[in-house]
Amino acid sequence: MAAEIQPQPQARKPCLLSKIEAFQDVVSTAVIIPKEDGVISVSEDRTIRVWLKRDSGQYWPSVYHTMSSPSSCMSFNPETRRLSVGMDTGSICEFILSEDYNKMTPARTYQAHQGRVTVVLFVLEMEWLLSTGQDKNFTWHCSESGQQLGTYRTAAWVSGLQFDVETRHAFVGDQSGQVTILKLEQDSCSLVTTFKGHTGNVTALCWDPVQRVLFSGSSDHSIIMWDIGGRKGTAIELQGHNDKIQGLCYASHTRQLISCSSDGGIVIWNMDVTRQETPEWLDSDSCQKCEQPFFWNFKQMWDSKKIGLRQHHCRKCGQAVCGKCSSKRSTIPLMGFEFEVRVCDSCHESITDEDRAPTATFHDSKHSIVYMHYEPTTGNLLTSGTDKVIKPVIVCHIWLQMQIKNSI
Repeated sequence: MAAEIQPQPQARKPCLLSKIEAFQDVVSTAVIIPKEDGVISVSEDRTIRVWLKRDSGQYWPSVYHTMSSPSSCMSFNPETRRLSVGMDTGSICEFILSEDYNKMTPARTYQAHQGRVTVVLFVLEMEWLLSTGQDKNFTWHCSESGQQLGTYRTAAWVSGLQFDVETRHAFVGDQSGQVTILKLEQDSCSLVTTFKGHTGNVTALCWDPVQRVLFSGSSDHSIIMWDIGGRKGTAIELQGHNDKIQGLCYASHTRQLISCSSDGGIVIWNMDVTRQETPEWLDSDSCQKCEQPFFWNFKQMWDSKKIGLRQHHCRKCGQAVCGKCSSKRSTIPLMGFEFEVRVCDSCHESITDEDRAPTATFHDSKHSIVYMHYEPTTGNLLTSGTDKVIKPVIVCHIWLQMQIKNSI
C-alpha cells in the first residue's frame, strides 16, 4: 500500500490509489521506485517483478523474472539501480536494472547463508552488502569484489537490521527480543552493547540518523524508541497496536513515525512532542494506597485478619495497587498509551483532558500486512499483505498505499 502524509495528517485519512494483483503466493517485499511511478516486488511464488504505471492508470509488469527458489527479501538502491534479492536457499542474487526499468541484468550471486535470508541491506557509501539469515549469522560482503568481509553469530535468527553510515554501527534485532549494536570495520566487528525491552520477538527496526534514535517493533504489539544519541539510556514505549508489529518507517521531514501490524492497522505517530518514559513497576507486599495485603503476604493477612488481594500496577506512577484503588482507566498519550490503561485513582484525578489529547492517528489498511516501505523523496508509503495484493494509498502526503494481494 502506498500513501502520502502532510505535515498535519491528523485531519486527513488514507486514500487508496490502486491495486496490484496477479501473485500466486505471498509478496515478501515491495518497494516504491523513487522518481518513477513504479514498484518492485519479490514473492514467495519465485518471481521478481517491476511494475510501471501506464497511461490507463493500471500497473503492468515491465520486468517479469522467475527465480529458482522463493525470494524472501530485497534491497533496492535507486542511485545505482542495484537490486539485491535474498533467497530461501541462503544465497543473495544481485541485478542491475536499466534506466527505463524495462530490463534486469544479473550481476552477481553471494553464497551468504546456510538458511533462508531474512534481511538484506545494501550500503552504497561503504560498498557493503549486509545480510542476516535463519542460520543466526549476520554477514557483510564487499559489493565490488563479492568477497565476504566478516560474520557475526547472533543469539537467535535476525528479523530486523539497520545501519548508521556515520558511525558504522549495525543494529541487529533478533527473535529472542534482543537488539545488538555492532561496530563494523572493513574485515572485523566488535560488540558495542545489547539491550532488551520487549517480551516478544523483535520484528522490525527503524533508524533515524538525524535524531539518532532507534525504533524497535515486536510481536508483543509494542514499539520502543531508544535514544541512542542522548547517551542517557532513555527508552520510550509506544502502545497503539493490537497485533504483531510488521513494519516501522520514519518521516524525518514531518517527524512522524509510521507503524503497521499484521491485523492491518497503520498508526501515524507525532514524534514532534516531548514524550515521557513509563515508570518502573514498584515491588510491594501490600497496596501502596490503602495498605491492604497482597495474597502472598501471609503474615499481614494473619495479623490484620484480612483476605489477600491481587496486585496491579498504575501505568502512570508505577505503584503497586489493589483493584479497588485502581478501578479507573485512561489514555496517557505522552507516555505512549494511546489505548486506555489501568491507573490508580489519584493519578486518574491528576490527568487532564489536555493530557489525554491523542498523539497518533489510526487507519485500517483492510489487509493483513506483511511488509511496509516508505519512500521519503515522494512521501509515499507501500504495504504488502497476505491477501496477495499491492494497494497504492495516499495518507495525507505520506501514505501512497499499494496493497500487494497474494492469492493463496
